[in-house]
Amino acid sequence: MSHGVLNPSRDPRVEDPSNLWLIDPLARRLVPLAVRHRISANMVSVTGLFIGAAAAIADEQWRQPSWALAGLLISLAWLIADSLDGMVARATGTTSAFGRELDGLCDHGVFAALYVALAVSFNDRATWCLVLVAAAAHAVQANLYEAERERFHRRLNGSLVEPVGRASRNPGVRFYYWVATCLDWASAPFDHALAGEPVRGRMHRDYERAAVPVLRMMVPLSQNLRIIAIFIACFLGRMKSFMWYEIVPLSLLTAFGVLRHRAVEAKLLRSSSSAS
Repeated sequence: MSHGVLNPSRDPRVEDPSNLWLIDPLARRLVPLAVRHRISANMVSVTGLFIGAAAAIADEQWRQPSWALAGLLISLAWLIADSLDGMVARATGTTSAFGRELDGLCDHGVFAALYVALAVSFNDRATWCLVLVAAAAHAVQANLYEAERERFHRRLNGSLVEPVGRASRNPGVRFYYWVATCLDWASAPFDHALAGEPVRGRMHRDYERAAVPVLRMMVPLSQNLRIIAIFIACFLGRMKSFMWYEIVPLSLLTAFGVLRHRAVEAKLLRSSSSAS
């Protein structure tokens, strides 16, 4: 969860159930403690990165069930920290563009560490190539998925917000936002049409009704379910299958979800033009 400048409120209809029922409630209990001890949201993000690195170290020994279970439990602690940083930022009024960038980069850093650990566990060139392709696929999928979710939520909130981070000098940050915003041109016509309609008007309601199933379908792209998929692969002893799962099914799901979202927009634009 980011703690950036955009409204981070999330519609439970499109949220990962594990966030709703486990991760967020546990993180919420830690907010008073963090505020009382003046632990900033950025400190939580960086701490989460180290927790994620510890999970990667455990997952390197994935062939041993006890280590695989340890990797899952430590990963759950990281997910709690990832949820907590946004809650702390909002509770202390310290949301910022930098915080959003840091949070996103820390999330990618955790998965990068996990992929490296899994590649080291095989230690052969072919597997390293497979891991690199899976990691690249994951980065693109995660950015596009978050961009679609962010677009959905800001539309429901009735706001059109220009992307932040493009002016950063950090090449990693610039690439992060380039991927996240590379499809803005395709959704811009619908954003402009929506901006001309009353908030919660007919077009807003029609969009909400049509887009919810699309975003719900894309939930397997969430980092929570990827962590669970890694554990299942560890348990079954089929870690390479997880890599292929990232490369093929999740890439297809990303493409299909993005195209379906654009199709929803195009259909509503046509209906609006016909009505006019």
